Amino acid sequence: MRLAFLVNDVDTEVDEYTTTRLARAAARGGHETWYIGVGDLELGSSDGLFAAMARAARWESDDTLASFMKRIKARDAERIVMDDLDALVLRNESIDDLQERPWASPMGVVFGQMLAERGVTVVNDPDTLHRATSKLYLEEFPETVRPRSLVTRNKQAIERFVDEVGHCVVKPLYGAKGRNVFMIDGPGETNLAQMTEAVLQDGYAIIQEFIDGAEDGDARIFLLEGRILERDGRPAAFRRVPTGNDPRANISTGGRSVPLEIGEVELGIVEAMGAKLVADGMFLVGIDVIGGHVVEINAESPGGFQSVERLYDLDIAETVIEALERRASP
Repeated sequence: MRLAFLVNDVDTEVDEYTTTRLARAAARGGHETWYIGVGDLELGSSDGLFAAMARAARWESDDTLASFMKRIKARDAERIVMDDLDALVLRNESIDDLQERPWASPMGVVFGQMLAERGVTVVNDPDTLHRATSKLYLEEFPETVRPRSLVTRNKQAIERFVDEVGHCVVKPLYGAKGRNVFMIDGPGETNLAQMTEAVLQDGYAIIQEFIDGAEDGDARIFLLEGRILERDGRPAAFRRVPTGNDPRANISTGGRSVPLEIGEVELGIVEAMGAKLVADGMFLVGIDVIGGHVVEINAESPGGFQSVERLYDLDIAETVIEALERRASP
């Protein structure tokens, strides 16, 4: 299989990323593997071919993740024809580019759509990914698996929702890594105006009812082709626990990961969501679960494989690459 990983910028990739683990599994499995940044593509006006200046990802037996990534960055970029790929894995985070490089933000989806039309297997499906990059995608799933919520830019509507629902969480509709996520105690919250102002600077806000148990963190569960990702019978899932008084459990905000046993509640959620995820072409996603409710679907570049590897000594990336190989086969 000939595959490429599309990232924001190859030079800013980190060896501990989930993407690095996926690339390692692909290269170690004998697949021709490439890294491409969103600014490295070109469409030829004369030959009509889709090309890219890409860097090869080649695994050596004595590699660590750090040495593997170091050699990728050190290599000279080579021109490859994207039309000849068997698969393209979209791993760029559009939100990370939204402020500093707004031109780059939509390009992963745009290029993914063009390549999919040319017959390349693209995951996750770029047509759905256009919707799934925002938290609005969660609203397409059954009410039984998600908290009551409101999407708006109207400050008065936010106040009415808080008055009606009480304890809430407000965050940007397009957001990641716990940025501008605020807890609202309920009606009469003294800092509501400041919280709302901060969130609305990023565009639309989504306000969700507070789910009991959120103070204890959330569960990150990886779904592959609509089912719980597993390796050697072990589900790829863990609990993220906040530290100190910070209610956010994101690893990027200081949260820590601990083991998670999958129960009937989690299985019921996956059952309710699986068919739609498959129909939408969501090959690999991470869902965040609190108290029987999904509070977020991570579809653009779901991360956290390092926590699974550390907690259970499992390389779940191999399972993902094996599934991708089957998907890309004629």
